Amino acid sequence: MRVGDKNLRPIWQDEETGAVKVIDQRHLPHRFVVEELESVESVVAAIREMRVRGAPLIGVTGAYGVYLAAREARGAPEDGFRRLCNRIKAARPTAVNLSWAVNRVLEKTAPLTDPGKRLETAGAEAAAIAEEEAENCRRIGMHGLPIIREVMARKRSGPVNILTHCNAGWLACIEYGTATAPIYAAHDAGMDVHVWVDETRPLNQGARLTAWELGAYGVKHTVITDNAGGHLMQHGEVDMVIVGTDRTTGTGDVANKIGTYLKALAARDNGIPFYVALPSTTFDWRLEDGLREIPIEERDADEVRYVYGSDGGVGRRVLVPPAASPCANYAFDVTPARLVTGFITERGVCGASRDAIKGLFPEKFES
Repeated sequence: MRVGDKNLRPIWQDEETGAVKVIDQRHLPHRFVVEELESVESVVAAIREMRVRGAPLIGVTGAYGVYLAAREARGAPEDGFRRLCNRIKAARPTAVNLSWAVNRVLEKTAPLTDPGKRLETAGAEAAAIAEEEAENCRRIGMHGLPIIREVMARKRSGPVNILTHCNAGWLACIEYGTATAPIYAAHDAGMDVHVWVDETRPLNQGARLTAWELGAYGVKHTVITDNAGGHLMQHGEVDMVIVGTDRTTGTGDVANKIGTYLKALAARDNGIPFYVALPSTTFDWRLEDGLREIPIEERDADEVRYVYGSDGGVGRRVLVPPAASPCANYAFDVTPARLVTGFITERGVCGASRDAIKGLFPEKFES
């Protein structure tokens, strides 16, 4: 995507030096900071501290982490290389893309005994995963566009109002995004679309990141409080909801940023379609019961206690509740399949059930 006068991705490898670089998303939208990942520990820190975030991007970052592990482990025993890779996989628990991507690169590189060949192969495989995820998101946009067209045809006048939660844009997904891919496709097709952007507490990924992305692309949008969505739905101001996901079961249960479940409930109560956009890499084909089987990350309570923003160009962190009040920070919730209208994937759109998902991805259900 274009940032200023440059086409950028949230992660890339410098063609001249081989350095792995990322946009440090903690500073957006007020500062644009690029960080170089120099080691496995820097990759783990970037993922844990949400300098990089979003399931597809976490996976690609993990893949490049294996490249850095191969560089660090030159001359070390085989188990040393695998230990470094396991460190990366443990960086965050909920997004399944992380372990998937690390394991894929590990499978390609572990049998190689020549350190130079292992390093070269790891870098090539990480780059391949990045390209595949970008193409997946492009196809999600292509398959989601007809849904928006149908809504516009039924509505006949005015913009198609789409509500989204958290950030599932190109910052989270290499290119295009998942939830935003159909929105960008509709905008490019000249359609009148407007996006309600949930602020997405506690780290405000919607207010900071989604709004920044959409504004830079010229998409009409309005930032709202997390609790305004139900009110807007009741008054006919939301035509559809599209969200992303960090892990989805093969039966259709969806783990996404905390607050997604409440939006799904409000959408169901008001007869509004609720779509989840995701690449197949975000399905966890092993799981059947998302509520019981998907691990829900609990993050530092200070993310709830403090808000970060710009004060006259100076970044400030401000304490909100009483300093002595305990705070809890559940990062995700699970939306049951029964509340999901459908999944928008790189292979097409399907219902939220095992049979419907299997219809698009039959090979994933082979015994």
